[in-house]
Amino acid sequence: MGKKTVQISNQTKTNFVSLLVAPGRVLRGEKCLAESGEAIALLGNRPLIVGGDRTLESIQPYLQPVLQRQQLTASQSSYSPDCAESSLARLREAVEEHQADFIIGIGGGKALDTAKLLAHQCQLPIVTIPTSAATCAAWTALSNIYSETGAFQYDVALARCPDLLILDYSLIRTASQRTLVAGIGDAIAKWYEASVSSGSSTATLTIAAVQQARVLRDILFQKSAAALQNPDSEDWREVVDATVLLAGVIGGLGGANCRTVAAHAVHNGLTHIPSAHAAFHGEKVAYGILVQLRLEEMVQGNQLAASARQQLLQFYKEIGLPQTLEDLGLGNISLGELRRAAEVSCSPHSDIHRLPFTVSPEQLMAAMVSTTLQHSAVKQSIANN
Repeated sequence: MGKKTVQISNQTKTNFVSLLVAPGRVLRGEKCLAESGEAIALLGNRPLIVGGDRTLESIQPYLQPVLQRQQLTASQSSYSPDCAESSLARLREAVEEHQADFIIGIGGGKALDTAKLLAHQCQLPIVTIPTSAATCAAWTALSNIYSETGAFQYDVALARCPDLLILDYSLIRTASQRTLVAGIGDAIAKWYEASVSSGSSTATLTIAAVQQARVLRDILFQKSAAALQNPDSEDWREVVDATVLLAGVIGGLGGANCRTVAAHAVHNGLTHIPSAHAAFHGEKVAYGILVQLRLEEMVQGNQLAASARQQLLQFYKEIGLPQTLEDLGLGNISLGELRRAAEVSCSPHSDIHRLPFTVSPEQLMAAMVSTTLQHSAVKQSIANN
């Protein structure tokens, strides 16, 4: 939740709370991108399309006819190498050169984060078109900034959610199944983080957000396996809705304090290890949930957390989410790399401090290594370094 202020008699006073709950409009369905031209054209005449190099090439057969029928003058620009400050500076020049009057972001989480932040900086409308169900970035009023080499730097709260979100199931279906599995990992974290950060809140909307996070968890537990077995099923569409849409609703209702705790903090730390970049955002977050639960068990003696971790391990095994550092491609991680990730995760402004207890980098390192019993290779690697 962002707070609006007004200036009265030279004193700044909080006047009201601004709720950034949802996009202005959501279109969802099979091949709905092909029918979205009128909704897109309401936002302007000269869109700048922002995405990754491969996405911009592959999306042409889907998007270009839609824009041509509306007689829109489009240009496109890649956000590569990452959602970084340098990329945003170059994209702002592209906005000015094209005289763009709105932005279309298309792709995965980083492409959409870049497009949203670009629109925010240029004060332009924004359309988000996710090409996978790997995150809820198409929905939210938030962007994450990374270095050019993919290390998390900071996040930016935006003025509003996207003006238009187009969730085309047929487009999502072209992505690899691994992206949906990662999206399940990212979305299910909402319960484990929100219940810790905000489970005792008495605020009506925060209670609603936490309970929606529980519903989201239950939907994913019940339907994910069947969805992954049959991408043409209703279960598949419902799981996609859960990861892209419902996960975004929770962040909007609950605000910043209800979004992330240790699971996302662990993700942020892992992005500072180059060998972790092959793992998807949601895969690192899913591993981070296990680490958070292990911390609760180690520091608080919380047996409910231990039971929840065992339940998640079975679920992860069923759908293919990573359970260990080895599963993330970090079987050869050095002690220095592990410490660097832990220190970033425990930095002063990290979300890990929303836990109800203090966590040191050393405790986090211990939890990261001991999250499951299958960590002998990591232990040996650390011992050798």
